[in-house]
Amino acid sequence: MAPPHRTPTLGISDHRPHTAGPTRRSLLAGVAALGALGAAGCSRVATASDVKGGDLLDRIRAQGVARLGIAGEVPFGYIDKNGELTGEAPELAKVIFKRLGVDRVQPVPTEFGSLVPGLASQQFDVVAAGMYINADRCQQVIFSDPDYQMLDAYIVRKGNPLGLHNYRDVVEKKAKFATGTGYAEIAYAVEHGYKEDEILIVPDQVAGLNAVEAGRVDVFAGTALTVREVVKKSSKAEATEPFAPLVGGKPHVDGGAFAFRPDETNLRDAFNVELQKLKKSGELLRILRPFGFSEEEMTDLTAKELCGG
Repeated sequence: MAPPHRTPTLGISDHRPHTAGPTRRSLLAGVAALGALGAAGCSRVATASDVKGGDLLDRIRAQGVARLGIAGEVPFGYIDKNGELTGEAPELAKVIFKRLGVDRVQPVPTEFGSLVPGLASQQFDVVAAGMYINADRCQQVIFSDPDYQMLDAYIVRKGNPLGLHNYRDVVEKKAKFATGTGYAEIAYAVEHGYKEDEILIVPDQVAGLNAVEAGRVDVFAGTALTVREVVKKSSKAEATEPFAPLVGGKPHVDGGAFAFRPDETNLRDAFNVELQKLKKSGELLRILRPFGFSEEEMTDLTAKELCGG
């Protein structure tokens, strides 16, 4: 996201887990095993220098490897069934770091909530987990510009019998509402007047689909990407049209990006240069499309805008 995922202040899964495939828990287990092997020779990255803007780019070029903090979330960053690192963020990182003269990336697994602390303590070089940019995180890390933007969508029963299209509908029609652990949608629903203690919190969008299909809830809120993917094989549920939640009374669009330590502006800036080239050439969409991203998720938003600067 994706996050896990996301609250506007804490940070989806800023994205969330994808639809089909292994669960987040099993992904984390597999990632942990791989990460333990990768970290055996070096538990932390080298300490930062006094170079203005940081010299991390030079150091990882010399080492030939960039260490990526991931949270085991499909489609954002995870280990696949073949034991290979993949996801929208790692695959994009592979391309950009290769262009920056770094031949290899190495996963360092952790829980989503440990990504920012792990970055600060130099357990890895960059967070590559599709992390949403928000003002609170912008006080702790620096972000690349987002490589994707994301709207919300709902899982509802076929035909959308209650006519649920936004958070206002959910509140006004007193719908039974569910979303995922740590999802930003919790705060969005509360802002519209839904009581937080009445929200059913489930592990991910697969559990949300199951809850809707079983009639335990009327609606599950998630990202447009994960929602549309998870309902593809369902005969009982469908996805609503994507929409922007209101934050402070204004439509809000989330954006996911890579996070760097605040003193490593040289690496972040070099990363942004290559990212912009990929956006202009259309290669960015080609990299992200296999993970369910579409033209609608491409964005010209900047980190400065999303940080509130």
